[in-house]
Amino acid sequence: MADNFNFELVSPERLLLSEMVTEVVIPATEGEMTVMAHHAPTMTTIKPGIVSVRSANGTKQDFVVFGGFADILPTGCTLLAESAVLVADLSKDELTRRIEVAKQELDDTEHHEHKSKLEHFIMEMTHLRGVVQQD
Repeated sequence: MADNFNFELVSPERLLLSEMVTEVVIPATEGEMTVMAHHAPTMTTIKPGIVSVRSANGTKQDFVVFGGFADILPTGCTLLAESAVLVADLSKDELTRRIEVAKQELDDTEHHEHKSKLEHFIMEMTHLRGVVQQD
């Protein structure tokens, strides 16, 4: 049986989750990673995607995050999300709205680096829209 560790998922609006867990799968910008107890200290940025949390009691919760970063220690993990919501509470319409806003911003920007970042964000959000279940 896997050891437990403390996990916190925080957005600017609120603390979404704070509990003992056995594993957390996060969408790091360098690739999906699984965090478990005794993980090597790591700090990583998070891209839009799904965070899967397996609680110490065996239940699983999935959250959609829209970027941020994670601070991982052997004793715990804190994910500071730009924005986050339970997958069950997010509709494809909301993702479509976020994609349209990013596309409008892309049309209005001239800086190459910002354009590249927006294009990448739109690609990630489009993929995420395909994963999220329609209400």
